[in-house]
Amino acid sequence: MSCSTLGKMKMIRSGEVAMSLSVPDDEPLEDDTRTDVVIDSIRGTLPEGPIIMNAIKDTETGEMVATDVINASKVTARFRNVAERAGYVSIGFDVTVPAAMSDSRWQLKILPFMGIQNDTIPLDAIYVTGEKYRAEQLRGYERYRAFLSTIITDSTDFVRIRQLEVFLERYYPETYAMKSDSSFVPAPMAENLFGVTQREALIHYSKHLKWKRNEKRKEKRDMMFDRYVKDPIVSEGLRLDTVLIASDGDFIYRYVHTFRSRPRLKKVNVSLRGSLYDKGECIHRFPFPDDLTFYISSLSGLVDDRPKYKSFVLERNVYDNTKAFIDFHQGRSDVDTLLGDNASELRRVLRCIDDVVARDDLELDSLVIVASCSPEGTLASNRRLSAARSEAVRKYIGDYVPYEWKDSLKASELPENWDQLKRLVANDTVLSSGSVDEILEIINSVKDPDLAEKRLSVLRDYRYLREKLYPKLRSVSFDFHLHRVGMQKDTVHTTELDTVYMSGIEAMKELDYKRAVTILRPYDDYNAALAFMSADYNHSALDVLGRLDDRDPKVCYLMAMVLVRLEQYAEARKFFDLCIAYDPYMRHRANLDPEMYELVGKDYNNL
Repeated sequence: MSCSTLGKMKMIRSGEVAMSLSVPDDEPLEDDTRTDVVIDSIRGTLPEGPIIMNAIKDTETGEMVATDVINASKVTARFRNVAERAGYVSIGFDVTVPAAMSDSRWQLKILPFMGIQNDTIPLDAIYVTGEKYRAEQLRGYERYRAFLSTIITDSTDFVRIRQLEVFLERYYPETYAMKSDSSFVPAPMAENLFGVTQREALIHYSKHLKWKRNEKRKEKRDMMFDRYVKDPIVSEGLRLDTVLIASDGDFIYRYVHTFRSRPRLKKVNVSLRGSLYDKGECIHRFPFPDDLTFYISSLSGLVDDRPKYKSFVLERNVYDNTKAFIDFHQGRSDVDTLLGDNASELRRVLRCIDDVVARDDLELDSLVIVASCSPEGTLASNRRLSAARSEAVRKYIGDYVPYEWKDSLKASELPENWDQLKRLVANDTVLSSGSVDEILEIINSVKDPDLAEKRLSVLRDYRYLREKLYPKLRSVSFDFHLHRVGMQKDTVHTTELDTVYMSGIEAMKELDYKRAVTILRPYDDYNAALAFMSADYNHSALDVLGRLDDRDPKVCYLMAMVLVRLEQYAEARKFFDLCIAYDPYMRHRANLDPEMYELVGKDYNNL
């Protein structure tokens, strides 16, 4: 090493100069309630041995007063408050390499690490490379490329082509003529003309020694790369690789890293590891600089997680119903489980009954079975048929219900379901609007069901009605009439935990803001506004906050923050002042949110 290089190395190993890690100076300092600063050493500013200072006599006291000025120590903040927004956090820090650590023959490899909860995550490396160091790296690559150029890639270089041609021309002129003949000659024929196989001729005229030397060069490629390229130039997992031409000033790199936050993440530590290299060999490993700590402020910390309840009226009597399309043979009422979808429909009804039986909080008062018919035939015949079918289904169901339920099964009839027919006609997409109006006019104006059916039968769309809509009228409904066990009053006003709302609160805590917005949006409350802000839907948040009570300090705080985001600073200041007036502690919260620094201001910091 040169004298200057040896001097630098001595200073580095003694710790007199070292790389440093710091938060950027151009960011505002945080509230000093959590002070954690490091005062840099003033080594070298005072001479060793007795300290002799210039002094003058104070005219009032008569004492000698020193007049020398000692260099001020540098105060470096070791922490920074950063905000989590939309699930992501950005941290920034400065990596400083003093000029005394730079040399054209050296390369400094700096590896930042980020500590998150119990994990240590390596970040992209920073390389500070001297000009001569990089030149030596490039020379190594040039020497390696020169070696690769000695490896023969053309296989014809290993064959004595001219001697092979002379041999063929002298002894096999017909075969030699193939050299300029473009016609295809099968390999077996060529081998016969040669008198020897193609492989035998190739082996005879091959340069075996030259081929072996070339194979050895191929085998030595990795070894030669390690010999010539002592320190390969890294291209992956690298944040910066800069070449310093001159080292007359400190090298400062502003490192910014954005990462996905984690639920309940409070802080992140950043540390450095550094190594100094000369000619590809590590000559010094630096002790770790003091860690930086980034305290994470998340809007999820402002969530109001108090339980939310919803009120509702509980009725003593409970009604439920289901409908089944059970087919019957024309004019008959017996239940045929092999007809149509009767078997699956009846199984579905029995499952519904089983579900009711399993309820401990409900007791059956009655199950009314009502079979209905289409308008075909007379009303009197349809009434008898409807009653018979209802009774047949009641008996069938009675064989599958508990014994104590049998007396609760009731049969009723609905001869012709005209109300259902009107709904089907009104919602039909095949009938023209004129036909719909005409059919509904007949149903509504003709009070006699038999006459109405007769009037419908002469319409041009009657066939469609009979084949497509009438079958849907032949159904059986099951009406469950129940009451709540132990309940005496007809109605009770009660509350229960709103589990949907609470799942939205949990989504906020888990930083799943898109899901939180989806869940909380309908509630239009403070947490809904907070979810909008967390997902960066600021105008939606402002709309919700405008409908909330502005006497709530947290509402005022959110209003101030969202107005800052929308660059309405004057209005933001008004709401922030209100917030502090209602709750002075919110001033400390503002110190955790970088967006609020401008509103906090010097006046508030001095309170």
